[in-house]
Amino acid sequence: MWHLIVVIIIGFIAGLIARALHPGDDKAGFIVTTLLGIAGSFVATYGGRMLGLYSANSSAGFIASVIGAVVILVIYNFIRKNS
Repeated sequence: MWHLIVVIIIGFIAGLIARALHPGDDKAGFIVTTLLGIAGSFVATYGGRMLGLYSANSSAGFIASVIGAVVILVIYNFIRKNS
């Protein structure tokens, strides 16, 4: 149970930092920001595993989670801008 709570808190903080690093006209609330950070962590973890940076049982750190969230935010804004 604590693992899930910690993931949500770290995801929210990573999402906030990602939105601060990539400013824009995003009107996202608490849930979207949290999901952005959690998705960034997943992207960083699985991307790092594919590149051989992490072993099968390890996960990405906080900075990698923020970088993953920024990548997702850039892709989202690029897709939204083109449509």
